[in-house]
Amino acid sequence: MAGPNIVLKWFAEFIRKGGHRNLTLWILIALLLAVVVALKAPEAAMKFHVGGEVFLNLLKMLVVPLVVTSVMSGIFGMGDVRKLGKPGGTAIGYYLCTTVLAVLVGLVVVNIMQPGGSVDPEKVAEIGRGTVDEESPRYKVAKSIANETGLTMEEVGSVLGGLPPGEARDQNIGDIIENLFLMLVTDNLFKAAMDMELLPLIVFSIVFASVLTTMGKQVDGLKELIEQSNTALMKVILLLMKLAPVGIFCLVAARFGEAEHKGEFVEQLSQIGRFVGTVILGLGFHFLVTLPLILWFVTKRNPYRFMLQMSQALLTAFSTASSSATLPITMESAIEKAKVSRESTEFVLPLGATINMDGTALYEAAAVLFIAQAIGQDLGFGQQLIVAITATLAAIGAAGIPEAGLITMLIVLRAVDLPTEYIALILPVDWFLDRFRTATNVFGDSIGAAVVETTMPKSATDH
Repeated sequence: MAGPNIVLKWFAEFIRKGGHRNLTLWILIALLLAVVVALKAPEAAMKFHVGGEVFLNLLKMLVVPLVVTSVMSGIFGMGDVRKLGKPGGTAIGYYLCTTVLAVLVGLVVVNIMQPGGSVDPEKVAEIGRGTVDEESPRYKVAKSIANETGLTMEEVGSVLGGLPPGEARDQNIGDIIENLFLMLVTDNLFKAAMDMELLPLIVFSIVFASVLTTMGKQVDGLKELIEQSNTALMKVILLLMKLAPVGIFCLVAARFGEAEHKGEFVEQLSQIGRFVGTVILGLGFHFLVTLPLILWFVTKRNPYRFMLQMSQALLTAFSTASSSATLPITMESAIEKAKVSRESTEFVLPLGATINMDGTALYEAAAVLFIAQAIGQDLGFGQQLIVAITATLAAIGAAGIPEAGLITMLIVLRAVDLPTEYIALILPVDWFLDRFRTATNVFGDSIGAAVVETTMPKSATDH
């Protein structure tokens, strides 16, 4: 236990000396230190999971009230609700454009790198054998997905199919489009808040705030209460950021320690390392080239300076693997460090954290092609086009399907008639790659706020 005690003493000294003044550096140090501790003493590192969960829950605790008050405050800042059309249209256009570009990047890098050709044929054959009992690869895949997502076996079986118990239910593009519409509203706002279903809360906040802007002085008190609540929540986020290095250390140490303790991560990484490298290459290109070019072209801002200004949010996104949990820090960084207008930040970022999933779309497209290559099934241009369309819609509509990521990938696999059990090839490294794609999602959201700022009413960005 000497290792953990030394680390705790180090962090106590960090807080006492006010080390948070160089917060980005401390977060980076904490992240690197967590990986080292996890590799050297995995069992000790796993004991930090409580601290990580506490930090993650503190972030999640702020998400719902922050989304509601920030979206409403952003609408109030525009003054006239009729001015919402252009920024709103720009935001949706930006999300769709970057998601399509991300999918195309994913398809191109996989076609060039051909990572599926490096997979051991015996591993592929092993997954393909078996029945649908509890020892079959299909059942084990479903169990892994259930463990990762928190879904029941019946819910996973409804998409995966062929599992005891439950009936298979085909999911297709039509289902995804239907979910896109259904996820806009809810019959119970409190239930949506409890489940952190942000999109219906955003829709309600936009409608409610828009009505308030038409009611004149009789609702000034209510508007002031909402804006003051939003300001207070941002102050709470600033306080919470002082604990970010400690929380991030605990989160990363526990997760990497668990993987090292199981011993499967390094083994799987060696088996499908080419796939991992291909995905990181694709995400890196989108992160370092595609998104920066969009920012520079539209705003003429230095994209790499902007990246540095958003570094706290990006490191937190990598650590938490959750765009929603990172949202409070993303908003604080965008407003305070990147100097994006509060109105654009409050309107764009909550929406982006819900429907703008560039990294997820890229990953799903790349993973499907990788699986096709691994089992020796060549996907032609037409099938790859179906993958592109389905991955784009699945990423945007992920909030309408229980536990987005892995479930939506199963839908993309079904769209081109690939066996879903072969998702077992990538499950052991999915949690690791999830961190890279979440950081990409968050960076895309923040650039979206800067892009939409250029279309905001001048009065909204001047005060």
